[in-house]
Amino acid sequence: MRRPEKFAERIREEVSEIVGYELSDPRLLSVTVTDVVVADNLRDAKVFVMVEGSEAEVKAAMMALKNAETYVRQQLALSLDLHHAPHIHFVRDVVGERASRVDKILRELDEKGEFNKGKADQD
Repeated sequence: MRRPEKFAERIREEVSEIVGYELSDPRLLSVTVTDVVVADNLRDAKVFVMVEGSEAEVKAAMMALKNAETYVRQQLALSLDLHHAPHIHFVRDVVGERASRVDKILRELDEKGEFNKGKADQD
């Protein structure tokens, strides 16, 4: 594994802890850190987050994360013992949200018995 990928995984773990346990903003209760992509120069990190809730709740959570970027960067520097922590940029993970939505629809169809019924019709 290349250095940026290893570093990104460490950042993902730490940012998950910071967002989940250190930030007391109630708008962040439904936020999950799904992935981190670090630039090759290790100066910038895109933190992908999935937020559950209505569109208004998602916007509020993203605004709260944007306001917390500096704090998260400082905490990241402390916890990973970094002299220069990367600039954090929170990005909404719509791929994860869509996958969750599809999974939820499939579960609902399965509970109603419509999912297996459609499969049986194809066979």
